[in-house]
Amino acid sequence: MVRTLVNLAIFLATAAIALLLASLLIPGFHLDPAGFVVAILVFAIAQALVEWLVRSIFHRSAPTVAGIAGLISTFLALWITSLFGGVKFDGIGAWILATVVVWLITAILGWVAAKFISPRFDRSAARR
Repeated sequence: MVRTLVNLAIFLATAAIALLLASLLIPGFHLDPAGFVVAILVFAIAQALVEWLVRSIFHRSAPTVAGIAGLISTFLALWITSLFGGVKFDGIGAWILATVVVWLITAILGWVAAKFISPRFDRSAARR
């Protein structure tokens, strides 16, 4: 249970950091401060659902298309998030660039979290 909550917190934190950094780095990508929390929640839920769907479609060749599946799911999750008003793009170029930046940041932060944070909770659960 604790591990699941930690993974959820990590997932939401990486989404928040990625969206925030993308809004700071990309001139045509706007994150509404009033809708920041909604944008994070919508993006995280959309990302999880779309990623699951894309991985289901490409399950046989998952290792070879993992990066492409991640980019597709991020692209679609950003589009879904933009429908709720927390995120706005000035054009397709900003949307594509935001996709790459958000995907890259979430991938790196997810790897770091899996490497350094999640194992700590595995060890504490094993001690009980």
